[in-house]
This record gives sequence, C-alpha cells and structure tokens, in this order.
Amino acid sequence: MKKTFIYFSTVIAVLLILLIIFLATGLWKKIFYAQADENIKTKIVTPREANMYSAAGQSGQVSWEENISTKIPLEEGETVIAILNKESEENMPEEQFVVYSTSEAESPVFITFLGYDENTRGYRRLWNAPTTASKSETINIFSQDLIGDRNNCVIVTGMNGKNEHTMTVFRRSPGRPVVYPYKKIAELQIAGSIIIQETVRSLAYQQGLTKGQSFNIAAYGQDSASLNILDQIETIYAYNSANEQYEQINVSRIPGSQIEQRRLRELLSGVPGVFEKFINDLWYYVSPQGTIDAKQYIYFDPAKKEIIFFGDEAQQVFFWQTSTPSRYGLYIKSQNISISTLLRFVDIELESLDSIKLRVIEDVRLRITASTTWDGSYRRAGAANFKETLTQLRPTIDAIFDSSLGRIQFNSSGEYTITSVGNVKKGRYIFYKVNNTDLLELRPEEGDENRLVYKAETAAGVLLLSRVKVGINGVQDLLEPPITLTKPIN
Repeated sequence: MKKTFIYFSTVIAVLLILLIIFLATGLWKKIFYAQADENIKTKIVTPREANMYSAAGQSGQVSWEENISTKIPLEEGETVIAILNKESEENMPEEQFVVYSTSEAESPVFITFLGYDENTRGYRRLWNAPTTASKSETINIFSQDLIGDRNNCVIVTGMNGKNEHTMTVFRRSPGRPVVYPYKKIAELQIAGSIIIQETVRSLAYQQGLTKGQSFNIAAYGQDSASLNILDQIETIYAYNSANEQYEQINVSRIPGSQIEQRRLRELLSGVPGVFEKFINDLWYYVSPQGTIDAKQYIYFDPAKKEIIFFGDEAQQVFFWQTSTPSRYGLYIKSQNISISTLLRFVDIELESLDSIKLRVIEDVRLRITASTTWDGSYRRAGAANFKETLTQLRPTIDAIFDSSLGRIQFNSSGEYTITSVGNVKKGRYIFYKVNNTDLLELRPEEGDENRLVYKAETAAGVLLLSRVKVGINGVQDLLEPPITLTKPIN
C-alpha cells in the first residue's frame, strides 16, 4: 500500500511539473490557437506620385512595409497600405485593422477588420468600410480613446483626390452584431487641416475609476467670404452619445496674416517643387510666448530628400518620402533613416513669408513618444545664422582614418570608402544621436551586408566604434570588440 502511494505521488508530481512547463513555455497557445500567431505576407507597396523627387543617390531608404504582414491574405487586386494591430477588448487574440486600396481608379481606400474566430481557431475577415481618403501615400491609422470610456476608436487620416485632409473614425459599439462590431462615428474632409483637440483628463480617469471627457475634433478651412486666402473658418465637432455621432457645435472665423496675394497664390498653387523650394531653409521654433528657441529647429532639404529635426540636444534625420500639396501648404510623409519602422507625417501651413506652422504626426502604432513636441510655429533662420547652424547639424564629415578594417575615408557628400589590401568597399554613412548617444551608421553600397550601426566615442584623440543595435527600446550594445580609428601618420 505504501509503495502504491509513493508511486501515485511520484506520478502526480511529474504530471504537475510537465503541466507547469506546458503552461510556462506557451505550448498551449500553439495547440489551442494554432493559427492565431500565423502571419501571412501580403503584397505591400509605397505609391509615389509623378511629381516626387528622384531617390537616386539616397541610400538611406529601407521600405518600412517589409515588416508588415496580415493575419490572412487579402483578395486579388487589393494592396495593403497600413496595418494596426490592436489588443482585443474581450480577452481574445489581438485584432487587426488593414487599410488597403483596390485596383479601381479613383477609388477611396478601404479598411477591413480581421478578427479571431473561436469556432475555426483562425482569423477571418469580418467587415469592410470605405474611408474618405484616396491617396495611399498620405494614409495613417491609429487608435485613441476619443470618447473617454476606454473604448479606443480606430482613426484613419489622409488626403483625397482634391488634396483635402480627411479623417474617418470607427468605434466599437456595444450591442452591435459580432460580424460588424465597429460603427463609423465621424467622417470629415476639408481643404485645410483636421485636429483632435486633446484635453488633460482627470486623475480618476487615469486610474480607471471614472470616464473621461470626450475630445472634440476641429476642422480648419478657407473663409470663402474673405479676400485674404489665409483667413480661415474653424468648425468644432463634439461627440453626441445619444446618436453615437460627432456633430457640429460651433463655427468661428480666424484671421490670417496679410501677405501679398500674388505671391501667396504662387506658393499655394500646388505646382510641384514651388512650396518645397520655399521651405528649403533652417527654421527655428517659436514658443507660445513669441520668443525664438534656438535649441529647437528643423531643416528641410528637398535636394537631398532629408528633413533634420534637432531638439533636446538630439538630432533626428528623416528621409523625405512623398510630398502632397494641401490648401495651405504641404503634407509630407517621412521615414527615420535609422529606425526604418518609424514614420513621421509633417503637415506644413504657411503663416507668413518668414514663418510656417507645423503639425507633426508620429507613427503611434509603435508607441514611440518623444520628449520634444514639434507642433507649433517656426520662423526662418535667415542668412546670418544659416551657415553656422547648418554646420552643427549636418550629419557628415570630411576626414580620413586608419583602422583594423582598413583606411576609411568619409566625404562631406555622405559617402565613404574602405580600402584594405587592394579591396575597396563603398557606401553611404551618417552621424546622428539617439538618447544623447553619438552613433555612426554605415550603409554598404552592394552585397548582402546589412546596415552597420556603431556607437562613436572619442578618447585620447582616437575615435572608438562599438557595434550596437538601435530599435524602439533604444541603443543596445552588441558586446563586440571596438574598432579604433586613428588619423594617418603621413
């Protein structure tokens, strides 16, 4: 009897250990949610307009769409533009929203919802809905609690064929059929700009105790009754809980700057390159008090297809992907040259011949936040400060070093060569900062070698390069032996 009890206890103990391993390793997910984690690659492209500058000579671009995948493939003729993965509010595998275009000419872009089906243990397409946008290169999708009830809305912004800004908002509505759980609660389009007016919510809301105040949406368009093109009409929309829709609650006039109208029409004509040439300069941030902040500025370089942001002692370089004229300026889609999954949309409006207003939209799907806000007014730096500041922010040098890799020559054009025993390697490079860490990135011209990122440190007159990895978690040291760069003796 005692041996039987010991044997039975041993079997139970072993089974318990196996159960713990089974749960801890996540093997249960692969059995019960066999298809939940399966991502199927779908055709994804970045459309380019005919009026865009050539990307020749710019090796900094890596297609951010390469890492995007849908839970299930879309239909023939449907091309993925953007994807939002959202946590399910019913303790199910994550939901996926896909913005896509069709092969039909002048068709709006659509959004589709891919949800997990417990019966088939896989994802299936639950519904499709059109948005008000049609230009694929301007599309952005994100989720936000607009209403204040922690029921995050799905928001799609972009531009349509008339170069109007658009916003379409979907919200999960309690009691709606499972096959169509999201309802369209706002659909705006205007030849101007559309802004979500965020307000600070109470501490009780932050702690999950109460609901928060809903955010209004503001749309700014031209005042057709005024002779000044820059005079605008502000229309405010608020959420009506009775019919679950955003409704217009207020309209007011906002006077703009007085600018010579002929020059103004020329800048806002929408002719390719005109507004790009106008902003080709260094721009200082202007505080709400009207003072210039020389520690925060933006440099637009349409020739090199770069936008350089500088603030909080850190420099960020973005590849200028596409430009779309808007009623009051330009809408730019850009991509961080080092973190290729980080996008930044820049909405520029003309304030005067020496000032512009910026609204910068981060790719919030990555949950990346910056300590410096770029929204606001900027004033042209002017010839007096241009060369001095530009020298500080240019991410290139003109120098030659000896190293274990060979002789490295950095050219001010952004190109480098490494010569070692008759073997020559070429590519492009850039110096930049992340979290106050100086970094050097080498982008080989050819071959299968990926980008090489190094932490750059100066000690005892030499430059030390240590391999690192840069991602959304910051800079991670790869713990490889450092490379020492020294000035040639001769």
